[in-house]
Amino acid sequence: MAFPRAVAIVSLLFALYCGLDPFHHSPIANFPDFEAKKVDMPPWSQVPTDQDKHNLLQNSEIKFLNEVHGPESIVFDPLGRGPYTGVADGTVLFWNGNSWLPFAFTSPNRSELCNPVANASPFSYVKTEHICGRPLGLRFDKKTGDLYIADAYFGLLKVGPEGGLAESLVTEAEGVPLRFTNDVDVDSEGNVYFTESSVNYQRRDFLQLVFSGDDSGRVLKYNPATKKTTVLERNIQFPNGISLSKDGSFFVFCEGVVGRLRKYWLKGDKAGTSEIFAILPGYPDNVRVNENGDFWVALHSRRYMYAYLHGLYPKIRKAILKLPIPAKIQYLLQIGGRPHAAIVKYSPEGKVVQILEDSQGKVVRAVSEVEEKDGKLWIGSVLMPFIAVYNLTSTN
Repeated sequence: MAFPRAVAIVSLLFALYCGLDPFHHSPIANFPDFEAKKVDMPPWSQVPTDQDKHNLLQNSEIKFLNEVHGPESIVFDPLGRGPYTGVADGTVLFWNGNSWLPFAFTSPNRSELCNPVANASPFSYVKTEHICGRPLGLRFDKKTGDLYIADAYFGLLKVGPEGGLAESLVTEAEGVPLRFTNDVDVDSEGNVYFTESSVNYQRRDFLQLVFSGDDSGRVLKYNPATKKTTVLERNIQFPNGISLSKDGSFFVFCEGVVGRLRKYWLKGDKAGTSEIFAILPGYPDNVRVNENGDFWVALHSRRYMYAYLHGLYPKIRKAILKLPIPAKIQYLLQIGGRPHAAIVKYSPEGKVVQILEDSQGKVVRAVSEVEEKDGKLWIGSVLMPFIAVYNLTSTN
């Protein structure tokens, strides 16, 4: 009987520790209102298993190493110039063909706190990004040349073709302040669609947002003519990237924690409704359409059984999160042990067209967005100090 009793005592102590977190060393110790929610996971049998067995992303060229920190979104202006990208110090930069120049800022409160840091990494600016801004999604209005910016802290903004301090457009919706604005797109009529990943967590707490399964995210529309903001979708678990279809009849957006693409109809009999567009093999960040109408989806990682079970059983997840295991280690357990990039191209009908990976994380360790231009993929990452460029002709 001694062994069963010992097991019972250890189990009781473990339960007490998880319930009390006495030393406050857990990733959620500073979040007293932390709530773990069940994730709306698709059946495991429906998770795609196709792979890029050749790890083609390892053929990418690393550009601008340590010149751009955390370039999440990459865009080219209506004249084809660029790229432009938002970086960790709150600046939107422009590549003029020879060097990077400051193009725009999102924060009206910039000070010396926002100056570039020597020997910086994308994480060096986290403690000041609520002051300096953190531009994430970028999109040009092709008609006006205005650049729309989704800033994680300052909401939806716009800056003219000459750059400068961006104009604030939206900071709240339905009386609820924007807490984590993430991505943006603009239709041919000038309407702006954007995502808010959570009304409870800010970007600097994105790991806790992922761990919680928080379902307070929103998808919104801003009409520049009426200056009215409308909530199109609500109660989404980490909405992230958003992209209009080539013909403008719908847009797709990423459900980051769930691992899905969702389609929202703008025209036709289904206008105003949404449906599942694709179940993804992993956890998405941004999505971008190319000239053929296909969608490039950037994945933080593939989905693994450990994370899948965590999603289904929130009480167990919360108990594990109360253990004195650093957030970084908890995150690595979720993504299979190491950062590794994956990119999937989907047809306008939601079918897999192509998969590109660096499953070992040798060259492209993380990816937030993929922009296709002139036969090349420009790959940005909020976690990396560079832009990777992949030549699509090398796939053939």
